[in-house]
Amino acid sequence: MKTDSIFYKLLQTFPSTFFELIGNTDPRTSTYGFGSQEVKQTSFTIDGIFLPPLRMRQAPIYFVEAQAYREEENFYYRFFGEIHLYLKDYKPDHDWKAVVIFTEKRFDPGIPRHDAEYEDNPRVQRIYLNKLPPEVGDRSIGLGLLQLIGTKRKQAPEKGRALIARAGQELTDGTTQRNFIELVQTVFIYKFPELNSLEVARMLGLGDLKQTRVYQEAQEEKQDELLKITVPVLLEKGMTVEEIAQLYKQPVEIIQRFASQN
Repeated sequence: MKTDSIFYKLLQTFPSTFFELIGNTDPRTSTYGFGSQEVKQTSFTIDGIFLPPLRMRQAPIYFVEAQAYREEENFYYRFFGEIHLYLKDYKPDHDWKAVVIFTEKRFDPGIPRHDAEYEDNPRVQRIYLNKLPPEVGDRSIGLGLLQLIGTKRKQAPEKGRALIARAGQELTDGTTQRNFIELVQTVFIYKFPELNSLEVARMLGLGDLKQTRVYQEAQEEKQDELLKITVPVLLEKGMTVEEIAQLYKQPVEIIQRFASQN
């Protein structure tokens, strides 16, 4: 599911959000590194993995998977299989935990009976964004953005505008602030594929912001990165390369390049 890239981009930009989400308040989590890891013998790639420093022998490795649709029973077979292949290949000294983030509870197919030992097992944590208490999003803007992904379309515009306003107050670094706003836009492109980028900007109250020279320069620098994330999402939603090119006012060849990469 290419929507997963929204989650992973968020965790790359705000890695502390993950530990807030799972309730781990240990300040040493700031030393974790987040990325992807290839499982050598199978050419599989685990998209989300938090690795602790070697010196933190008691800290676990976290395998993270995000799901925005129902994959039936194959999901857990694949996920646990990739984890155990990783452990076989790398033989880490650290223990491990798995965290699955579902946008909605109905997308969880349930742990199959062959993996019944993971049911109600503290090693495996399942989180449903649409079931998070409303106050969770107030703890940080990262958690607020995660909650926005699981928010119904009707409530999304108000929550999106509130998050952007918080970003202006809480994020003092200009680049980090722009990255966050782009993540909010990406969530809305997924939620409202029928809208073009200008309509999304208006919905989020970004019209005035987009007229500034600083923001325009930042958008130019980030255009490739944004297309890398959103083109697969829009293709999955059923849009054609030509429609996406028209949406972004880009040549078809550029959109096709991002489509072929994914």
